[in-house]
Amino acid sequence: MDAGVVGSGTRADVPVPERTASAHGTGWVLRRAVAADVEEIAELRATVMRPDLERLGRYDEHRVRQRLRDSFSTQHTSIIVIGHELAGCVTVRPAGDRQWLEHFYLAPRHQGRGLGSAVLRTLLERTDEQGLTVALDVLQGSAARRLYERHGFVVEAQDPIDVFMVRPPTASAL
Repeated sequence: MDAGVVGSGTRADVPVPERTASAHGTGWVLRRAVAADVEEIAELRATVMRPDLERLGRYDEHRVRQRLRDSFSTQHTSIIVIGHELAGCVTVRPAGDRQWLEHFYLAPRHQGRGLGSAVLRTLLERTDEQGLTVALDVLQGSAARRLYERHGFVVEAQDPIDVFMVRPPTASAL
């Protein structure tokens, strides 16, 4: 899942704190990524994206990992930790007039338990406070699209491979 945060006329960064405890009681924390995380995240990406990429005829053993390596940023990436285990990751980075929410991956054993919603809710609370619109792209047919729709994302554009979605800040945050 690659996604983005769109600014309301500004290029604001959504800061990645050194460590953030879950405000939603699910026992997870976000910590800032370090360079040593890149290979574990690349493997996680390959595992998580394989079914959708194979379905779309786009899976490549090397490319799936290299795309993560090429865009990896410790400045904008958070690691989702449960106990002492890497449970997932998420990146929020500026790009032109937008910030992209991307590389949002959860280890398969942590999927379907509300962790994705809790992490996304935390990120959206931050972007709402800053008045930012969030944008992302998700693969056609991916189950992740339903997660984003439940959190207020709507389709902005699509092509045979990707669905581009946006979510303006909530009115209560403005």
